[in-house]
Amino acid sequence: MSEQLGVLSALDLAKTQWYHFTAIIIAGMGFFTDAYDLFCISIVTKLLGRIYYHIQNSTRPGSLPPNVAAAVNGVALCGTLAGQLFFGWLGDKLGRKRVYGITLILMVLCSIASGLSFSHSPKAVISTLCFFRFWLGFGIGGDYPLSATIMSEYANKKTRGAFIAAVFAMQGFGILAGGIVALVVSAAFNNRFPAPPYSENPSRPTIPEADYVWRIVLMFGAIPAGITYYWRMKMPETARYTALVAQNAKQAAADMSKVLQVHLEAEEQKPTTESNQNPNRFGLFSKKFAKRHGLHLLGTTTTWFLLDIAFYSQNLFQKDIFTAIEWLPPAATMSELEECFKIARAQTLIALCGTVPGYWFTVVFIDYIGRFVIQLMGFIMMTIFMFALAFPYNHWKEKPHRIGFVVMYSLTFFFANFGPNSTTFIVPAEIFPARLRSTCHGISAAAGKAGAIVGAFGFLYAAQSKDPAMTEPGYPTGIGVKNALIVLGCINFLGALFTLLVPESKGKSLEELTGENQGDDDGIGTSPV
Repeated sequence: MSEQLGVLSALDLAKTQWYHFTAIIIAGMGFFTDAYDLFCISIVTKLLGRIYYHIQNSTRPGSLPPNVAAAVNGVALCGTLAGQLFFGWLGDKLGRKRVYGITLILMVLCSIASGLSFSHSPKAVISTLCFFRFWLGFGIGGDYPLSATIMSEYANKKTRGAFIAAVFAMQGFGILAGGIVALVVSAAFNNRFPAPPYSENPSRPTIPEADYVWRIVLMFGAIPAGITYYWRMKMPETARYTALVAQNAKQAAADMSKVLQVHLEAEEQKPTTESNQNPNRFGLFSKKFAKRHGLHLLGTTTTWFLLDIAFYSQNLFQKDIFTAIEWLPPAATMSELEECFKIARAQTLIALCGTVPGYWFTVVFIDYIGRFVIQLMGFIMMTIFMFALAFPYNHWKEKPHRIGFVVMYSLTFFFANFGPNSTTFIVPAEIFPARLRSTCHGISAAAGKAGAIVGAFGFLYAAQSKDPAMTEPGYPTGIGVKNALIVLGCINFLGALFTLLVPESKGKSLEELTGENQGDDDGIGTSPV
């Protein structure tokens, strides 16, 4: 077709309306739940160790063995990776809407089941917890490509970046909510069932009521997901999928006329024949895709992979960093619920100071300064702050400099979120053709989760002290926090280099970016600006 379909042009030029904000909330609540479920586990792992791996009269409270800790922390990430690939592909085959509800149902059911892990023996509880968290992750994984693609295809070209960023920014509130829920629950139980510090009575078993705390924290994630199910099912299929993939422009115009305050003329599409076939109708594994989008896919996958190594390793061993700088007292000086409370408080403060603001800076500025600049700046600033934390690490550990350490650590989170953590989610939803958009976003996101698994598994070991006497029980010696931070700084620098492969998509329509429906055989170039 030589001219762009009217319905797609109308979407690009439509004014920002109430329905756009409704779509942000509906898609964003999925991400709120995603972040809550993925990050709340790091708050309760210490508590799980105390409950199920208590050794009577040991000088240290019980802790999860290394293989168990790796499984509990990483199994949901493995499920997420699989879900991103599967639901990304399914979203292009069956349509965004038809698949969107399935992911939410999985998240609700598995959040609840995670807190109902069977039996009281450590093996049974941890096994069933890991089983349900894998399938929880599988549902979460589907939300990544579907939410990004739906928001991208609903938005107008002027504010599309801000809309997709706002969906992703709900992740910050999810992380914050995880900390707040754990704070409230652990404080309430500690007030009702007080217990002395571990060191006062090492033979005392963990209070049985503590077993309810981690279950309540994990199960709470089902509530926001369940609330939005009805509205998610009421959303129509995106016009771009209906018009460009399902080849039904008349239905696309009818759907969008109902939800957007614009009158769209129903138009008939010519049947696709060999003589008028769109040049963008090529497969993922075709030479044409490799020529036009191969470098773009390499750029989106590598940058997300490298970013998530750094991002998830920080979140997973931040409680150990807080212990090192004495924000968290030694575990033996606290009761089980007091320790859970203080870990949650530390995570909440970091989320409040560094995580949440960064997401919303991206929302405000992304359509002004562009995706490329924000991503490159974010990676460079993360590199600088990682090295600034690492090389004088002994300086930051000294008591007078603790606040400075926390400020620097918060700034790395700020520039992760006002940087590549947001843009790696946004760009893959914009630069690939509609019929492959969800699949390519799923592949990019899955590469990110592969990086998260490297961070989650690798840095549980790497961040251990080089002194055998200072390692956690069951762990071999590692390279220490200082050297781990240096490695992460180098990884962030690599991310800045691979950002050069990612094109700028600011201010362009999705069809202009991909060459769809315009007979343009060149599509977007590789230039970032």
